[in-house]
Amino acid sequence: RYWYLTEWNRGPSSLYEMRGLFYFTNMEASVTMREITVYNTMTRQKEVFNPVTPGEAKMYVCGVTPYNHPHIGNARPVIFYDMLKNYLEYIGYKVNYASNITDVDDKIINKALEQGVSEEEIAKKYEDAYFKNCNDLGSKRPTFVPHATAYIKEMLDFIGQLVNKGYAYEVNGDVYFRVNHLDSYGVLSNQVQEELQNGVRKDVDTKKENPLDFVLWKKTNVGIKWPSIYGPGRPGWHTECVCMIDKIFNHKMIDIHGGGMDLKFPHHENEIAQAKAMYGNTLASYWMHVGRLNLKGQKMSKSLGNVILVNDFKTQEDLMSLRLLIVTQPYRNSISYDEELFNQYKKEYDKFTRAYKNAMLALDYNNYKSNEVIKEDKEAFINYMNQDLNCQNVMSLASSLLKELNSATRAGNLDVIAKKANMIKQIMDVFGVMMPYTPLNDETRKIYNEWVQAKSVKNFEEADKLRAVLTEAGVI
Repeated sequence: RYWYLTEWNRGPSSLYEMRGLFYFTNMEASVTMREITVYNTMTRQKEVFNPVTPGEAKMYVCGVTPYNHPHIGNARPVIFYDMLKNYLEYIGYKVNYASNITDVDDKIINKALEQGVSEEEIAKKYEDAYFKNCNDLGSKRPTFVPHATAYIKEMLDFIGQLVNKGYAYEVNGDVYFRVNHLDSYGVLSNQVQEELQNGVRKDVDTKKENPLDFVLWKKTNVGIKWPSIYGPGRPGWHTECVCMIDKIFNHKMIDIHGGGMDLKFPHHENEIAQAKAMYGNTLASYWMHVGRLNLKGQKMSKSLGNVILVNDFKTQEDLMSLRLLIVTQPYRNSISYDEELFNQYKKEYDKFTRAYKNAMLALDYNNYKSNEVIKEDKEAFINYMNQDLNCQNVMSLASSLLKELNSATRAGNLDVIAKKANMIKQIMDVFGVMMPYTPLNDETRKIYNEWVQAKSVKNFEEADKLRAVLTEAGVI
């Protein structure tokens, strides 16, 4: 209350800001919101999250190039940023989350030529497959899903303005960005231009003024293309995201720009370069990057052929075990995935779902309804998450709650059962991990009663049959 009155006495600078103060449903949530810290790749330190608009979080994550089925390495950023969105909403933020579809790319064009179909057909087929996999993994569709091909006019206008400002130049139909016009180039990857140039291959495009210059418009007569004053061609990948962010978020700085660690350079560095040249800002206040998911210590790559597809996971149990594995690892570190690690998390997921079902069954059978949690449990959860999304400590907390839940279930303490089960469910909802339970209906309630009676008279043969029916119904 003291914080709230202090902020009010200072006077909101605008009605919009005042609306932000009133957005929250309770004072605890609003105080909590101001305390979350995230690691900012730009500054290489943890910072308190302070969005441009109070009470709102604007987030953009580089999305998929739909030319093949996603593998579990592709799934890691999807899962992490979905979890981040869940948590921001949990503590009271309104989140506008955009993630794009790069539906114009050499890989799509090559696949279309191989199969003798249009690029649109390839992109649509694999975009549908991608969103099905996202849904299977428990990730919700972002607020905005912009397609690169829907913003070609904006991209050409953007490129033209960079040319007029002297930040870009055209050579025989190709347009390049002049990196040496920016002293700040390399700010995200923490490298100076001279160091970056040392790592450039010697066989780079000789049309460039500088080996680091990157393409904004690519002249082509092959595959999908659009007319322009430079000739037929298509936009460069680094330009697409900048233009879509600018259009979707109404020419404003966004709060969080995310992606995989491999996008930090050159993709995100080149996005920042264009934003600095055009708008004088770094496009986003916080840059967040997720580590790779490797297969037995080796980079997972379709080109190397060492991939595990999301489609290879056939059951909800396996998909949720994979999600639990991914979300509870330190997000900035790489994961070395193998079958042993997966089986470990499959056992963890099984422990949680069985305990949760037993708890809900006890509450359901006794018609005990409560949404309460223990305040200290919730505070511990929020405290860990506010420390740069420390899901490892949250998982330790959840394991402790699980032990307390099992003890309460054995003792028949309905009040504790409800509070512990509710807290576990809140944690798993933020993680995006499904905790299935099918409530009792008249038929399953009758079978459950018969099962209890069979066990009480030690008719184990009958009890096993009835248990199998309840298991099939998803009750236990």
